[in-house]
Amino acid sequence: MGRLSPTFEGDTVVVTGASSGIGRAVALAFADAGATVLNADVREEPKELRSDGSSLRFPHDEATFTTHAETPTHELAEERGATAEFLECDVSDPAEIEAVVEHARDYGGVDVMVNNAGIHISKRFREVRPDDLRRVHEVNTYGAFFGTQLAAEDMISRGESGTIVNTASTTMGVAEWEHSHYATTKGAIRMLTRSAALELAGHDVRVNAVAPGPVATEITEGWSERAGAVDAGDTDQPTLPLRAATPDELPGAYLFLASEDASFVTGETVWVDGGDHVC
Repeated sequence: MGRLSPTFEGDTVVVTGASSGIGRAVALAFADAGATVLNADVREEPKELRSDGSSLRFPHDEATFTTHAETPTHELAEERGATAEFLECDVSDPAEIEAVVEHARDYGGVDVMVNNAGIHISKRFREVRPDDLRRVHEVNTYGAFFGTQLAAEDMISRGESGTIVNTASTTMGVAEWEHSHYATTKGAIRMLTRSAALELAGHDVRVNAVAPGPVATEITEGWSERAGAVDAGDTDQPTLPLRAATPDELPGAYLFLASEDASFVTGETVWVDGGDHVC
């Protein structure tokens, strides 16, 4: 089976939350496609799964994660021949996103912005407290909103076309236990994508989103041991037609939406979820 091979030679791509998981895979895919890649994340080192196979539940909590010796994303991209850099950035602070966008001017400015950084805390609806809701929205919703806004301003001020791809989730349209606060952020990202696409179309800036389903990353506890191992008829996960994904199965959607192959696509959210939302 063939593959699409978009090229991003000469383009500068910012990926937030690219030190691990989906963001890391996306950043490396853009690097392999010829782009200069800037990883904007709160920490440089990749995160790892715990020895018992469970994964990290709150990546921004210093007490709940460990790092390992795997090469940081930007260094691995450089080893592959790309130009890449790590920029420390907490996307809950618009000023830090703005600093990343300004730094991208050293490479010609932002051509592609991937607003991917996000956090998740599993809690039942009745247990969610104001601080829980505030923190998740500050990172997920504020990060995507101001990442989109500031990247678009950079593109427009330079008189250049550009593309923005946001990371949504299947929880934007499918209710799940212990996801109420997280799901509201992803629903917001879906409407942000559509609203921004409407207002930015006249400036030749396209805005789209990818909605991943179950993916074995540091943010999705319990999926790590199932990735690549759940068959359609497996009673352990009967509602998932395919299986849980690995991060490497996500970047194709991001690269397509950012490429000229998607020049007439804007305001769209592409579900990449193994058929989860059709069940």
